[in-house]
Amino acid sequence: MFPTEPAAVNNGFGALLKNRGFMLLWIGQLISQLADKVFFVLMIALLEVYPAPSGLPENSMYSTLMVAFTIPAILFGSAGGIFVDRLPKKLIMVGSDILRGLLTLCLPFLPREFLILLILTFAISSVTQFFAPAEQAAIPLLVKRENLMAANALFSSTMMGALIVGFAVGEPILSWSKSLMGETYGQELVVGGLYILSGLLMQPIKFTEHKPHNDQLTSSNPWSEFTESIRYLKKNRLVLNAMLQLTTLYCVFAALTVLTIRLAEEFGLKEKQFGFFLAAAGVGMVTGAGLLGHWGDKFHHKPLPLIGFLMMAMVLGVFTFTHNLVLALGLCAILGIGAALIGVPMQTLIQQQTPPTMHGKVFGFQNHAVNIALSLPLAITGPLTDALGLRVVLMTMSVVVVVVGVWAWKNTRRVLQDVI
Repeated sequence: MFPTEPAAVNNGFGALLKNRGFMLLWIGQLISQLADKVFFVLMIALLEVYPAPSGLPENSMYSTLMVAFTIPAILFGSAGGIFVDRLPKKLIMVGSDILRGLLTLCLPFLPREFLILLILTFAISSVTQFFAPAEQAAIPLLVKRENLMAANALFSSTMMGALIVGFAVGEPILSWSKSLMGETYGQELVVGGLYILSGLLMQPIKFTEHKPHNDQLTSSNPWSEFTESIRYLKKNRLVLNAMLQLTTLYCVFAALTVLTIRLAEEFGLKEKQFGFFLAAAGVGMVTGAGLLGHWGDKFHHKPLPLIGFLMMAMVLGVFTFTHNLVLALGLCAILGIGAALIGVPMQTLIQQQTPPTMHGKVFGFQNHAVNIALSLPLAITGPLTDALGLRVVLMTMSVVVVVVGVWAWKNTRRVLQDVI
């Protein structure tokens, strides 16, 4: 099951650095994550040269593009996981990267019509839904059980780092590519090249994975496999609880992306400077993930998710009474550390407790739930803040986070103490 893991007694990041397969997967996903962020910046930049179709206001083009980018996550989140259990995981990861790269490289050769841009955006976002569950399912096949905490800490920290750095460097990278390679195809060549590079890096990865029998494939269909994942989660209370905690975590972060715009105004910043708060939270999450990855074995049997929820609730409550910008950024960093104490152990738990035959379906369902969790708060947080005020919304979120954290820990603390 773990042919690439070296024989070593040390846990943490040291063992992972010696694991060639895992390092290729990690570097590949890091480049792929960066390509995702720069691709999104590219789509926004291309709106300037794509004329608006008749009947569609120019200001609505951005919103329409956002819908085309996010709808596949809701439609195909679970479907991607079903295919992960039917096909080789490396084939899905490498194939999705190569396909996204080729689709991006097609852009300069297609007519500059907004509908074509929407179709390509929708297609690339749809392919992405197959990459994420395959990647999560590959980690337990490459890493020993005792090193899963460090592996997920590394993935979580680099994912957040790519989120922060990707949007920040997206515009400079695209400007550099235009000046160096020309405005006609320079930007698309760099973004498509990043996707293809990610796929090529993961091609040498070797691991043994479960192969479904032919009778299993012929006797089941995608819908029955989807319902099978739901039945499994209903029976496995531990995995379901961990998934609910992750979903709550992503809901909070999605709501904060909206609230930070209002927070920027409260602290005298420009609206477009809201990224300072998200960056501070990202730094905290990277720090927390690093601590867990390096000293995770020392936190064994500690109520990490409960501590994380309480830290986040404290920050959300105190935020409403803070008027100092430096203190506010420090609170965001603490919130990020709390998020790491929830996200890293819960993702590790799901990987440990899910049998290989269910990896794709469970991670696909998780990807689906997380995508919905990210979308719903984005839609309702703004109107709620306008109606109730920023302080009421933050205090309500603080109470909800405490209730969810305590409830989740009371329901699973006996089992969690044995596996975290």
